[in-house]
Amino acid sequence: MSVTEVERISDLNEIVFPRLGFHFNIDPTAFTIGGFAIQWYGIIITLGLLLAVVYCVPRMKRFGLDPDRAIDVVIGGVIGGIVGARVYYVIWKWDEYSGNIKEIFNTRNGGLAIYGGLIGAVLVGLLICKIRMVKMLPMLDIAVIGFLIGQGIGRWGNFVNQEAFGTNTGNIFGMTGGRIQQTIINSSAYLDGEMYLKGIEISENYPVHPCFLYESAWCLLGFVLLAFWSKRRKYDGQLFLMYMTWYGAERFFVEGLRTDSLMLGSIRVSQLLSAILVIVSVIMQIVMLSRRKRDPESYVLYANTAEARQLLEESRLKHNGMNDDGGADSDDEIGILPDEPEDGEESAPDSKVQPEAEEKPEAAEEPAEKNAAEEPESTGDTEE
Repeated sequence: MSVTEVERISDLNEIVFPRLGFHFNIDPTAFTIGGFAIQWYGIIITLGLLLAVVYCVPRMKRFGLDPDRAIDVVIGGVIGGIVGARVYYVIWKWDEYSGNIKEIFNTRNGGLAIYGGLIGAVLVGLLICKIRMVKMLPMLDIAVIGFLIGQGIGRWGNFVNQEAFGTNTGNIFGMTGGRIQQTIINSSAYLDGEMYLKGIEISENYPVHPCFLYESAWCLLGFVLLAFWSKRRKYDGQLFLMYMTWYGAERFFVEGLRTDSLMLGSIRVSQLLSAILVIVSVIMQIVMLSRRKRDPESYVLYANTAEARQLLEESRLKHNGMNDDGGADSDDEIGILPDEPEDGEESAPDSKVQPEAEEKPEAAEEPAEKNAAEEPESTGDTEE
C-alpha cells in the first residue's frame, strides 16, 4: 500500500484525514472558568460515563437487580475505574512522575489506562456488591454493556488530544495533525525520545493509524451485539466473558500498531493482557456451555428466580410508598395480605365468606316453611 506524503502542519490544533478530505481545528481546552481550564478530554470521558449509566440503570430489572442497590455499585465502580486507570498508568510511567508527585493528580490531559480502569471498576464494584448484597454475575453482565458505551465514546478524547495514534499507514482512515507531527519529531528524532528507545520507525511526513477510531468503532459495535444478546444469554456471567473475548481480541491487534504502549522490557503490557483475556474467556465459555448442556437446571438466570422477583416487588412497593410506615403489613413485604382497616373504619366483609353467611338463614328457613305446610289449617281466631 502506497503512503502519500502529507504537508507539515504548523497549527497544533489542526487535525487532518488526507484521503477522506476531513479537516478539523480543535483546541483541547473547551473553556476556562476562573482561570481553570476545562479540557475536552474530561468532558468526553464524562459524557461516555453518563450515557453508560443512562442506558444501563433502567435495564437492571431485566437482570433481576434492584436499581436502588445497584446504583451504589455503579457509583463505586466509576470512582474505582478512574482511580484505577490513573494508578495503573502512573505505575508503568513512574520515572516520569517520581520527581513531580503533584502531576499524578492531573488527569485533564490524559494519562488514563483502560485496563487499569477496568481492574479498578471491577474490584471496587464487586466489593460494593458484597456490601449491598447485589448478585455479582448479573451485575457484571449489565456493567460490561456500559463499559463498551463508555469506551466507545471516551476514545474520542484521544482524538481531541491527538494521542493514542499508531505507526504510518496508507489506508483511507490515515490521519495527521499538528500535535501528532510534533510528538513524532520529539519522540523519534532524538536519542532519548520514547519512540526511538522503543525501536519504532515512524515519520511525521506520512499519515498514521487512528487507533482511537478503530477502538471506538469496535466498542460501539460490541455494545450493539451484547445489548442484542443480553435477552438471549444462557447463564449469568456470559456477557462478561463475551466482553473479555471481544475487547481483548481488538486490543491485542490495535495495541500492536500504537506508538505509546506501556512496556515491560520488549513486551507491550496491554497486548499481553489482551492475549490472556481472550484465551481465558474462550476456555471459560466452552466450559460453562458444556456444563449448562449437561445440567441446565443448575444454570437458571438469576432474573428468573423467586428471589429476584421478590426483591423487585419489594423495590416496587417501596417506590409506591407502601412501606412499614404506610399501608402495607410489616410482615407482608411483597403485598400478599390485605390492607388493615384504618382507625374508625369498619372491616369490610370478606367477599369469599359473606355469601356463605347469607345462605345460612335461607337454609334454616326451608325446614320451617316445610313444617308449616304439613300442619293442618287452624280453625281458631286467625288473622287473614
